[in-house]
Amino acid sequence: MEWHACLDEYEKLVIRMSTPRVVIDNAVCPTATLIKVDSARRHGILLDAVQVLTDLNLSIKKAYISSDGQWFMDVFHVTDLNGNKLTDESVLSYIEQSLQTAHPDRSHGFNGLISGLTALELTGTDRVGLLSEVFAVLADLQCNVVDAKVWTHNGRIASLIYVKDCNSGSPIEDSQQIDRIEARLRNVLKGDNDIRSAKTSVSLAVTHTERRLHQMMFADRDYERKPILQHRADSPVVTVQNWVERGYSVVNVQCKDRTKLLFDVVCTLTDMQYVVFHATINSAGDKAYLEFYIRHTDGTPISSEAERQRVIQCLQAAVERRASEGVRLELCTSDRQGLLADVTRTFRENGLNVTRAEISTTKDIALNVFYVTDAIGNLADPNIIESVRQKIGVGNLKVKEFPLIYQQKAEREKQAVGVGGAVLLSLGSLVRKNLFNLGLID
Repeated sequence: MEWHACLDEYEKLVIRMSTPRVVIDNAVCPTATLIKVDSARRHGILLDAVQVLTDLNLSIKKAYISSDGQWFMDVFHVTDLNGNKLTDESVLSYIEQSLQTAHPDRSHGFNGLISGLTALELTGTDRVGLLSEVFAVLADLQCNVVDAKVWTHNGRIASLIYVKDCNSGSPIEDSQQIDRIEARLRNVLKGDNDIRSAKTSVSLAVTHTERRLHQMMFADRDYERKPILQHRADSPVVTVQNWVERGYSVVNVQCKDRTKLLFDVVCTLTDMQYVVFHATINSAGDKAYLEFYIRHTDGTPISSEAERQRVIQCLQAAVERRASEGVRLELCTSDRQGLLADVTRTFRENGLNVTRAEISTTKDIALNVFYVTDAIGNLADPNIIESVRQKIGVGNLKVKEFPLIYQQKAEREKQAVGVGGAVLLSLGSLVRKNLFNLGLID
């Protein structure tokens, strides 16, 4: 009995040591909520913590991370997407509970696991209309798309699509039907010139969607490919140096700030088998500055120039994948079979290319987000956008975000007018007036 009692006390101690201690403080900082996490160190624990916060669409303004020895300690300064501190007690309680039970195989975050669905993984060469063809095949095969995310980068596409059978509402488990789905989708992805690299797979396993997309594009080696367009104004700057005296590799990332940025970088470092021992994350205006002190999981720093270049390329790709350029369109309408096939076919017929997409369904309502450009990746013509809205339904498809370059172009044109007072109306103001009349800007 005494021996068993000792074992029970030891197990309790292990649980206490391995369970993260979470403190949420709204008093210290006037502009952000502080979330402090202390726990025993293990590989991937930082990613788990960041994943919990980003799955809630929280903005991480600052972070200080340290995990020397066998203990992990960090502080996150977070706000909601509107820049406000977190005050909802239910949200604060959820964050605390989630961080205390964070696990690498957490799936879909705040909304729970995507259960009862079949996951389709697709990678291949991107082209105009590809997404339309994929959704048309799925509709023809009686697959109802419930949730999906699509990323494109450097001419490649990766997509994780969750479907169920249209007739039964159940996951697709019949082996012959799965074979048909894989074969049809593989043919679509191959097109005329992607026979080798096009890949499809079907799985009933549950995974974290965005981490899996990073893994798929990493496996596809998108980071080695040349970008389609060379004029990205906000390309991330990544440097890697070795701190020989302390045995660390120091990684610095400077780029445009956005939500989920820290997740994308930490996810990539973790899946490349690096451990973050110290880190400082800061944002100023629309810029983000991230510094990481890393080693391999075996304790060694980066050891060659080729490896250093690979880390730089992979982190640049990790930042760029989610930062797709284009006009943000939001579709909210009653869900029906073939809806996505019809919408994306309209995009294709009007020369619009989908660079990123987020598909979700809530109580038979489709809530979809598309980022679109023209066929070669340049800014889409506002008149074409309005034409597409008319065809799909102005009340259903709304323009939520125009790239900053539209506004900058209008301002430049406005400033170039007025020499000698002869020009009374600038081209810039005409552009803005047209956009306003079309309902595309406020």
